[in-house]
Amino acid sequence: MNVRRSAAALAASAVLCAGAAPAALATTAPPAPSAPPVVPAGLYGTADPSYDGVWRQSFALLAQDTVGVVPAAQAVDWLVGQQCANGAFSSFRADTAKPCDATTMLDSNATAMAVQALTALGGREATVTKAVDWLKSVQNEDGGWSYVPGSPSESSSTSLVLSTLGVAGASPADVTSGTGRSGYDALLPFQLGCDAEPAADRGAFAYEVKDGKRFANADATAAATLAVLGKGAVVAPAAADTPAPAPECPAGAKDLAGAARGSAGHLAEALKKDGHFTVATPGSDQVAPDYANTADAVIALAAGGHRQAAEGALQWLKAHSAEWAEGSPAALGTLVLAAHATGTDPKSFGSTDLVAALNATGPAPQAAGTGTKDSAAKPAEQQDKDKDGDKGGDSGNGTVWWIIGAGAAAGTGIGILLSGRRKKNQL
Repeated sequence: MNVRRSAAALAASAVLCAGAAPAALATTAPPAPSAPPVVPAGLYGTADPSYDGVWRQSFALLAQDTVGVVPAAQAVDWLVGQQCANGAFSSFRADTAKPCDATTMLDSNATAMAVQALTALGGREATVTKAVDWLKSVQNEDGGWSYVPGSPSESSSTSLVLSTLGVAGASPADVTSGTGRSGYDALLPFQLGCDAEPAADRGAFAYEVKDGKRFANADATAAATLAVLGKGAVVAPAAADTPAPAPECPAGAKDLAGAARGSAGHLAEALKKDGHFTVATPGSDQVAPDYANTADAVIALAAGGHRQAAEGALQWLKAHSAEWAEGSPAALGTLVLAAHATGTDPKSFGSTDLVAALNATGPAPQAAGTGTKDSAAKPAEQQDKDKDGDKGGDSGNGTVWWIIGAGAAAGTGIGILLSGRRKKNQL
């Protein structure tokens, strides 16, 4: 489900991808720094959208829809207009009149979240279908997905795409690569088993397997829990509480229920001490509260019906997340979804009205109840765009420029959280 990932983590992911990039990358000079793009009308948030425009828009729209707010048509049109002709979304396209091409930085995570948001809103079937078809087309041979198409599979992106396929009405287990492997075949080997040390890490998921080693990762574990439970970012509150299982090892390579028990047990146990995760501060050996993955863990535990196990973290977020989330559509949207999953009133979340705060980050929404989810003020001209998509050429994977851009983002200190998305923070 992933509200995570910092600029520093984007750069770390770029390092991972660099191994698969052409050798010429080492001698390719990065582009000269330029002024950040102007935040366009219709987009939520005021920060530079270069690396998270589609991501934060998707979370804002999804959260609004979840609490019965009908988003502004301008905001929905902006998201739909970001799609490339081949169905993919990049993190942000400043000039949508320019066709996507081989330099366009395609983003499987942004595409997946756009699908979840537009599926929830309804009425954009053509846009959703094209995006889902593109996600299927960039599935790796092992059955998984990567943030940057063409790179090795990692668990966070694989989990997010699996969740999205289910939300969009596809059967994730039936979406297989040329080798007949599904996303679950790729995902479950990332889970730490009975031989993991320390024992507290057993049941967690690693972001990657490097040199045969796996390390417990909060982002990966929360995302994988949703994926193996067949849930997306929007989780309906459970009718009754189910105690979280004791931490356990996964039962087997094909056992989704066992994988869910193992990951939920790990999350519940990891949150017991302080009620939240921590993350290393870039450039130092200090740690800071990890609001994003704590919120994700609350949603993941709620998805399994483990409301009581999520309660401590939920109360910690109520007391401490206001400053972190202020002005951030992705953060506010995720907190709205965490509140929804736990049956909590998002309009009274600690000292914050999350819904009002989220609405204030973008164009004023329509009054709740003035239209249906399937007809949220969609102009006729936008319906034509949905049918035709971007008339430009299909884009390539854009790996090299994505690597340069992500590294530049971290190096220039764009901020701890661009979209809230984290990949490589360990528990």
